[in-house]
Amino acid sequence: ASLCAAASTCAHAASPPGIDCAKTRVSVEKLICRDPQLTQMDIELTRLYRLALTDERSVPPPDKVIIDQQFWIDARNGCASGPEQKMCIIRSYAERAHQLRQGSAIVRTKDPDRLTEGPLAFRCAGFNTLITATFFSTQPGVVYLKWANTAITLSQVPSDSGTRYTGKDYQGNYSFWQDGNAVLFQKPGSREMSCTVEPVS
Repeated sequence: ASLCAAASTCAHAASPPGIDCAKTRVSVEKLICRDPQLTQMDIELTRLYRLALTDERSVPPPDKVIIDQQFWIDARNGCASGPEQKMCIIRSYAERAHQLRQGSAIVRTKDPDRLTEGPLAFRCAGFNTLITATFFSTQPGVVYLKWANTAITLSQVPSDSGTRYTGKDYQGNYSFWQDGNAVLFQKPGSREMSCTVEPVS
């Protein structure tokens, strides 16, 4: 509480963290308000953030979550200067949702209105590290994958069966496909790897 009192960002805890579309003058926030997918992500992230503030056992603790949230908003709004503005915003929301869900059991509660799931852990054949995944059930869907020092955000694409996500970074193309318990992951320079879900500790 003392840390919160000393930080000017704590003022944001008293007001709703979501975007007020009637008042915003920030270009990134205007884009979020115009785009149904980004609006869904903002509403869901606001829900996750509010839950994190109620969890005294969250990692980091609530007063630090408040500070981190303001840094995150500043970084998200920095997407205005990039060439792929919407994808930058999607990545920002997906990564922040992953952080909030990872850090708090309360945030991971099974709210029937939730648009996020995870993080889940996947063990892939021939891959020496676990991949954690957080899913955003927007239209279209998004999955945030993280392993070792690497993270990638993939977007849902049409698929004849199951759910497929694709995306790319400077190394090349990635794909993640899930149909029930069957999961396939492919990263640049490798074949498709068969994966299984593992319990998250």
